[in-house]
Amino acid sequence: MTDHNNLARPLPNMPLAYLLGFAGVAIFGITLPVTRLALADFSPWFITFARALLGAAAALSFLLMTGRNLRHSENGRIFLAGLFLIFGFPAFMALAMQTVPASHGGVVLGFLPIATAAIAALIAGERHSPRFWLLCITGAVIVTAYSLWKGDGTSTGASLGDLWLLFAGLCASSGYVISGKLARSMPGWEVICRTLVLNLPLIAAGTWFSFEPTFLSASPSGLIAMFYLGLGSMFLGFFAWNSALAMGGIARIGQVQLLQTFVTLAASALILGEHIDALTLITAILVTALIFLTKRS
Repeated sequence: MTDHNNLARPLPNMPLAYLLGFAGVAIFGITLPVTRLALADFSPWFITFARALLGAAAALSFLLMTGRNLRHSENGRIFLAGLFLIFGFPAFMALAMQTVPASHGGVVLGFLPIATAAIAALIAGERHSPRFWLLCITGAVIVTAYSLWKGDGTSTGASLGDLWLLFAGLCASSGYVISGKLARSMPGWEVICRTLVLNLPLIAAGTWFSFEPTFLSASPSGLIAMFYLGLGSMFLGFFAWNSALAMGGIARIGQVQLLQTFVTLAASALILGEHIDALTLITAILVTALIFLTKRS
């Protein structure tokens, strides 16, 4: 029997899906070195709120242009996702970038996809095989060992920046899990737009109170970095990534995320001139391999 519904359904444009997926990964991958660049002119707290303000302005404009009702029955969960993705992750990440190289942060946060899957299992009740949990533990051990080995020379090994990265990763993973649930009832781009707009009062207040007069004399590179974080990392990156997932499927396009750590390493070297040593590169390869294996567990 012929399924006429399948015949009527258009085939996905896979080249475009992969292109959008890589664009999203590239935008997110450059975020760490660009944040470190912005820290030369702005405080971590102002970066957190100002980038969100830029993203919220773009999101509000887009929602109004598409005729979306700003009220939604899921506003509670949308607001909670914002606390993690708009405030928690950017703030802890910016604090970390004050003390650790962007390449270091890229390796530690490279474990984020596995952490997200683990939190989804703990919070959302998703089931995973024993092999998955073994790979998660292995990845945690590798990242912890890397942080201790590359620590700041203190008796504990790992630096305060690693602690901030841990908190940033937990916030991002939790926010992704909540956003994933919301994306079942609305498009992914609408989730990030509503998240930004709903948190706009807090964003505006935070921008006001964290502003300092010296920020008015910021360098051109600092201003470019800020606009990149606001319009790129906070807005366009989510558009490209969520569109790619919807067009090409999570199973296929999700593999593109394996490149994100290496995008961060390359951007750290090109933008900041950071030296990528053998340990950092080997750890990045190991973490990426573990992510690849967990996606098949």
